[in-house]
Amino acid sequence: MRPGGDADPDFMLSLSRGLLVIRAFGHARARLTIREVAELTGMSRAAARRCLHTLSVLGYASGSHGTFELTSAILALASNYLGPASIARIAQPVLERVSGELHESSSVAVLDGEEIVYVARAATRRILSIGLAVGSRLPAVATSMGRVLLAALDEPVRQRFVSRVKLPRHTARTIVDKAELRAELDRIAGQDYAIVDQELELGLRSLAVPIRRADGTVLAAVNVGVHAARVDKQTLVREFLPVLQDAAEEIAAAVSS
Repeated sequence: MRPGGDADPDFMLSLSRGLLVIRAFGHARARLTIREVAELTGMSRAAARRCLHTLSVLGYASGSHGTFELTSAILALASNYLGPASIARIAQPVLERVSGELHESSSVAVLDGEEIVYVARAATRRILSIGLAVGSRLPAVATSMGRVLLAALDEPVRQRFVSRVKLPRHTARTIVDKAELRAELDRIAGQDYAIVDQELELGLRSLAVPIRRADGTVLAAVNVGVHAARVDKQTLVREFLPVLQDAAEEIAAAVSS
């Protein structure tokens, strides 16, 4: 069934398909064939071809020798979100200061369905085997920022999320039991920070805290990622947590002002 539901007369299937095609690019897939787009989106090849042709005519994609890629014009679609008052622009200088102080990479992300989306990042070194940048997506359940954001959901919403989400095993340390995940989210909600220790990738340890408005609403999360061999969990809590908490308060105050 299409996302808007078959009975929704206001749902634009053509727009939905176009957005699906745009989102198919990424995760190390900068160039795609019509067949690959069709497979990634679940469309027919004919529909995928029409979407790619339309995006090319509008200047958002270009194609040659049977493959397509997005153009820099696609960045204009994010211009409103990344405007002067956006959390991304506000957070960037704060993240750069945090990374400079801690000598580790720091990021801000928001929750989108079952994934987190990076909206700002200051990287000092590459820890994950995959490269991370603004727009990158990772599974919420296996990341510190994702768990902070999930823990902030209203209890019924959180429970429904855990009930439906899949828990693939990324490493031997990954939580794959739903009762254990529920308990972990409850603990995070109580302590107001999350540590994920090599659950997404061996060698990666991360700490995250929520970014809250004055009314308590969680807007996003900010984290720092470290190599497990360099920084233990006790050091994260003792030395890194206060820095992240100050950063979260600074970002929240600037967004609310």
